[in-house]
Amino acid sequence: MANIVLVGAQWGDEGKGKVIDYLTDKVDVVVRSQGGNNAGHTVVIGEKKFILRLIPSGILRKGKLCVIGNGVVIDPVSLWEEISELAAQGVKINSKNLLISECAHLVFPYHKIIDEQREASKGSQKIGTTKRGIGPAYGDKIARVGIRVGDLLQPEIFAAKLKTRVKDTNSLLMVFGLKPVRLKKLLAEYLEVGEKMRPLITNTVLTINKAIAAGKEILFEGAQGTFLDVDHGTYPYVTSSNTTAGGACTGSGVPPNRIDRVVGVMKAYSTRVGEGPFPTEDAEVADLMHSMGREYASVTGRARRCGWFDAVATRYAQMLNGIDELAVTNLDGLDSLPRLKVCVAYKLDGKRIEVPPTCVRQLAKCVPVYIELAGWQQPTSDARSYDELPPIAREYLQRICDLTGAALKLVGVGQSRAQTILV
Repeated sequence: MANIVLVGAQWGDEGKGKVIDYLTDKVDVVVRSQGGNNAGHTVVIGEKKFILRLIPSGILRKGKLCVIGNGVVIDPVSLWEEISELAAQGVKINSKNLLISECAHLVFPYHKIIDEQREASKGSQKIGTTKRGIGPAYGDKIARVGIRVGDLLQPEIFAAKLKTRVKDTNSLLMVFGLKPVRLKKLLAEYLEVGEKMRPLITNTVLTINKAIAAGKEILFEGAQGTFLDVDHGTYPYVTSSNTTAGGACTGSGVPPNRIDRVVGVMKAYSTRVGEGPFPTEDAEVADLMHSMGREYASVTGRARRCGWFDAVATRYAQMLNGIDELAVTNLDGLDSLPRLKVCVAYKLDGKRIEVPPTCVRQLAKCVPVYIELAGWQQPTSDARSYDELPPIAREYLQRICDLTGAALKLVGVGQSRAQTILV
C-alpha cells in the first residue's frame, strides 16, 4: 500500500474519517499533520459512533500507531477529554498506539476569546470560524511567540513563556473590555494535563521516519479540505493551516520523496460549512440532506451548506494535490433524485471559465454551467460491491471522476464501516 496522503477534495466534511478508517486496515501508522480540534472525523462501527477531533481515526484499529504531528495545534485539555471519552467507549490510549509531537503548538483559552472577538467585530464579513482558537494559535506560531507541547514538560520554562503571553493577551482583552486571563489557574491546569500526557510526547519526526526506514506503511490523514487551505483556498474564508497534500510533509517532517500516492475524498455532491463563496449551492439539495438528518458538522453541529457536484473545483483540487485516486462518499444521499446536476464550468461576466478564480469576489460572481444526468432512484446503501450499484449510479460515479481527472478507488454508501465499496 506504501505511504499515502489522504486529502479532502472539496471544502472539508467529505467523509474522510470513514475512508481513513477503511484504509487504516492496510497500514501500520496513521499521522495527523495539521489543523486542530475544529476538525472532526466520524466513524461508525456497528452500533457505535465515534467522533474524533484531534486523534487520528486509526486509533479505532488494533495494532496501529497514531501520531499527532508537529503541524497540528493542540488544546491539551480538549485532547485529554477526547482520550477519556474513547477510554469510556473501550478504546484504551497509551504510548503504543498514540504519540504526540513535542513541536506541536498549544491552544489556550485566550486564543478562543480572541477568535470570538475577531469574528464578532467583523459583523457581516465574518469568516465562519468555529471559535476554537485555531487561527490565533497558528498566528502565535507564525509570530514566533507560540508555546509548544514540549514546553509542558519543562514547568519553569512553560511558566515563564505563559506569563509573557498572558500579560500581552490581557492588554488586548482590556481593549475589548473583557476580564483578564487568570495565570495561576491556567498554569496549574495545563501543567496537570501535560504531566498526564508525558508518556505520549516525543520527537515524532524521528518516529515516523524510522517507521518508513523499517518498511512500515504510513497514512497521512488530512483535516478540512482543499478549498480551506490557507494558501490555496477561498481566502480569507479558509482555515489557518495547509490542508492540501504538501501540508502532510511540513506537518509531519517527512520529505516529499517518501510519499507514494495521494487519495482525494469527495462527496457525490458538494457541501460547505461557514461563510464564503459556494458556486453550486442549491436549496433543493440542502433541504433534501437536512430532511434526512444529514449534513450537520460532527464537532460543532452546524448545518452545512449543500449543492450540486462541482467538477471545476474538484479538478483544480486534483491538480493542486496530485490526486491519484478518488474516494466518493455519500452516494446514497442522492438515491431519491430523478435528475442530477453537475457543474462543468463557470461563467464569469459572461465568459466561460474552467478554473476557479483565486479572488473570492470574482468566485462569488461565478454562475455554474451545468449538465444534467439521470438519477437512479434506487437505494444504494445495501450494496457491498461495485457491481451491486445501479448501472446509472455507476455511470454517474464514472462521469464525476472523469471530470475530476483521477481514478475511482472507493465508494461510500452510508456512514458505517461496512458501507464502503472497494472498486
